[in-house]
Amino acid sequence: MDPVADALIRIKNGYAVGKVSVVIKFSKLVWKLLKLLQKEEYLAEVRQSKREIIVTLKYNSRIPALTDVERVSKPSLRVYSGVKDLPRVLNGLGIAIISTPKGLMTDKEARKAKVGGEVLALVW
Repeated sequence: MDPVADALIRIKNGYAVGKVSVVIKFSKLVWKLLKLLQKEEYLAEVRQSKREIIVTLKYNSRIPALTDVERVSKPSLRVYSGVKDLPRVLNGLGIAIISTPKGLMTDKEARKAKVGGEVLALVW
């Protein structure tokens, strides 16, 4: 039912068992989310193949680049935050993914652009 949570949990589980890549069902929101994670260097490569997204996971000497993921806003309970109330993840060591009117961005980018929005997930 929730494609964002499904994508994040598939990536987290892939890291947990030491997989090289995982396959995720395609949606525009998930595609933009994964591209943002790749830009923030939590994923090695993201590519589209028909109606699937193939994600190559990134390891630093056998240690996963992504430690944990927490879904904040769910379909049953949306969580919105103004620019002053955006969460800080582990005092800046992690990122919060925010869906703003200007598109998906990290909490740092949202503060710089002075926009709030829906807090989709916390990643560290």
